Amino acid sequence: FFPLQSQLSQALNGLSDRAKEAKEFLVQLRNMVQQIQENSVEFEACLVAQCDALIDALNRRKAQLLSRVNKEHEHKLKVVRDQISHCTVKLRQTTGLMEYCLEVIKENDPSGFLQISDALIRRVHLTEDQWGKGTLTPRMTTDFDLNLDNAPLLQSIHQLDFVQMKVSSPVPAPPILQLEECCTHNNSATLSWKQPPLSTVQVEGYILELDDGNGGQFREVYVGKETMCTVDGLHFNSTYSARVKAFNKTGVSPYSKTLVLQTSEDTQSEEQTLPFPVPLERSQLRRMSPFSSTLNLQPSFPGRSYFELRSSAHQLSLHSSLQSLNSAGELIAWFSFDPASAHADIIFSNDNLTVTCNSYDDRVVLGKTGFSKGLHYWELSIDRYDNHPDPAFGVARIDVLKDAMLGKDDKAWAMYVDNNRSWFMHNNSHTNRTEGGITKGATVGVLLDLTRRTLTFSINEDQQGPVAFENLEGLFFPAVSLNRNVQVRALTMLP
Repeated sequence: FFPLQSQLSQALNGLSDRAKEAKEFLVQLRNMVQQIQENSVEFEACLVAQCDALIDALNRRKAQLLSRVNKEHEHKLKVVRDQISHCTVKLRQTTGLMEYCLEVIKENDPSGFLQISDALIRRVHLTEDQWGKGTLTPRMTTDFDLNLDNAPLLQSIHQLDFVQMKVSSPVPAPPILQLEECCTHNNSATLSWKQPPLSTVQVEGYILELDDGNGGQFREVYVGKETMCTVDGLHFNSTYSARVKAFNKTGVSPYSKTLVLQTSEDTQSEEQTLPFPVPLERSQLRRMSPFSSTLNLQPSFPGRSYFELRSSAHQLSLHSSLQSLNSAGELIAWFSFDPASAHADIIFSNDNLTVTCNSYDDRVVLGKTGFSKGLHYWELSIDRYDNHPDPAFGVARIDVLKDAMLGKDDKAWAMYVDNNRSWFMHNNSHTNRTEGGITKGATVGVLLDLTRRTLTFSINEDQQGPVAFENLEGLFFPAVSLNRNVQVRALTMLP
């Protein structure tokens, strides 16, 4: 009895294992049903897109062929109309000659007739010869000598079919964001990632995505093979989410965990260094101002940036700070001049805070930090001023002209000033001439108030003229234009 019980128990254990495997297999099959449905929708969408592309190509070709038919149509009409015009003139001349000859024949004066008869006979023969062979033959046929050869295309359409392909490799695994190499600095964020250590799947590139800083939809900011990217032009005092995925010929991986970047004003310290510095040899890859033209996201003043630790398993965090405040708690702008976006003739010194130029022509240089909100004030000290040039000071878009005086195009708002007077200039329009100029040692102040959307200038701390510009909106970079007779030094972090 007991041996039979033991034998049955062992058999039941084996059967239980099979039943467990069957349950797991059913779960796998149900997941396959879901995956098949999702893949079917995706494949149908791809097929429709491919067929629509073929239809679009055919419509474009149809338009090109119709254009050729229209040209042939216009050419034929022109030739026929020209022949109609020419024949009408000749017929009118011939009819007039015939009527004149008939009148001459009716003349009863023989002597008068004899005087002109020879000339008239010659003229009649000449006119008749002009109606010679071919004159009354159409120069153009009414048929269109065009024959569309559509047989190869119809054959290709009938042969259009699926090509069965075996997938050569799986899609990559989701990348891993490396917190120790992620950091923020001024109005930029640097993100770094890698593939999982045990992953052997080939990766052809990565796609980095950020949201709009307001909980909105994700947008691509970088696509390429690198594993580190610096994104400039972000809002400060905003919260961003970042994620990355890998791709190869087979497809695209799932997203990495989401990194939450939040910028804040509540720091009580002066400018601080980052706890997670980026290695210099890996900090060259940049994507400049990714949202400034598409999502209208603009950076503000340097702010304290930190990544909070969230409870979700899909979000990562790190912490750093970057902002300085004055005693009243107001935000203080800081920037240096930017060699990357400046004209090649600009010369930099003093840690990029001092600029001059090796050309007699006006050249433009921008500050590194862009502003889109808040109140900002900085000064430019005139360290050299020879032969009374007229440098210009103000703000500009990133794509301002670099080889002309600031304010010559619609991308800059500026005050240009010599040793006696100043003018405001935008889009090459000069306004508000004001007495009072600059000399060596003078300071030009720029007050950008993006709350009131105004720009005001001062010389030696006295306001120069009225409010220079109003209704300013968007992303603005500090800007200067100068030549070799001027050297200026930026004074920032001013209240």
